[in-house]
Amino acid sequence: MDRVVSVSFGEIILKGANRSFFVNKLMKHIRRVTREFGSPRVYKGHGKVFIEVNEENIDDIVNRVKKVFGIVYVSPCYRIGKEVEEIEKYSLLATKEAKKNRDINTFKVKCKRVDKNFPIKSMEMARELGGKILNEIEDISVDVHNPDLYVYVDIRSDYCYIYTERVKGYGGLPLGTNGKGLLLLSGGIDSPVAGFMIAKRGVAINAIHYHSYPFTSERAEEKVKKLAEILSIYCGEFNIYSVNILDIQKEINEKCPEDEMTILSRRFMMKIAERIARENDIDALITGESLGQVASQTMKGLNVTNSAVDIPIFRPLIGMDKTDIIEISRDIETYETSILPFEDCCTVFLPKHPVTRPRLEDIEESERLLDVEGLIDNAVKQMEKITVKP
Repeated sequence: MDRVVSVSFGEIILKGANRSFFVNKLMKHIRRVTREFGSPRVYKGHGKVFIEVNEENIDDIVNRVKKVFGIVYVSPCYRIGKEVEEIEKYSLLATKEAKKNRDINTFKVKCKRVDKNFPIKSMEMARELGGKILNEIEDISVDVHNPDLYVYVDIRSDYCYIYTERVKGYGGLPLGTNGKGLLLLSGGIDSPVAGFMIAKRGVAINAIHYHSYPFTSERAEEKVKKLAEILSIYCGEFNIYSVNILDIQKEINEKCPEDEMTILSRRFMMKIAERIARENDIDALITGESLGQVASQTMKGLNVTNSAVDIPIFRPLIGMDKTDIIEISRDIETYETSILPFEDCCTVFLPKHPVTRPRLEDIEESERLLDVEGLIDNAVKQMEKITVKP
């Protein structure tokens, strides 16, 4: 008997001739997140991936692996031979362990016979194991519709795998299978969630952060780095491009209408992000904007922002309520850091009444009062690049 962790994936199954590419990427990320546990062996099975583990770190590995995108379920298993007596023994053991740790009164055996040469059919094997469990374990009964416990018996060509837990993963696609994106990462609630959601679709992310030091504090910068470290648990190692836009904000404040400060600053952020993306072979920008949430996120405001760049802009939160976004941020553990009360660059020269229905021609006329390219060049020259690791 050995302990292994089985990994079930979802839409990867539908990838046809390209499936091996996605599975290999998935295995690469599983090896990355389990490296600190002695680089356990990771191997393929029919429709699944398995990880050989030690008993003492199996729970830690399950917790780590479930955060790898592309995985639907993670299950700690017993890997055994295919003799009926051994299957009975470990089906009983798995049920007893589950009953000891959880409030279980009913169960159902689900048997899957991948190895069609195995002499007993799935339904027959499930009935036999169910009878054995009923005879050997007190205070438990069968419920085929809504049991407290499923006992999974997976009979394959090489081994039989037995498990009772299916720990839910995040699904999606493995990182690096769908291009690269540059996340506009603020210190708020929304942008880390946006980065998480796009990364879940297989996009490898880097981030750009804007600040107005010394008008904004170093503690605000540390807050953003902490958010990035949490994101890196899901997204792996990535870079943050930290850009000071104070000189840009001063120029806008001096030469342009006050109510246009927010939208003009936003257009500069997009232009700078586009330049960094193109210089680093990044395919798209990612923002945490949600329609109507703040003044710059009205329909007209977003249209004016879009017109500043030619690169695609992904807004995964565009139709979401704030409560939905907060729920995800709590789940991925960015929320408590996001609500720390440190100011960001958007609070500098904040207009009392920002324009909510900007006209592109008015904004472009105001931009002609500024040395746009010179200001962008200066900001990029002073940019700091920070590498963030889990």
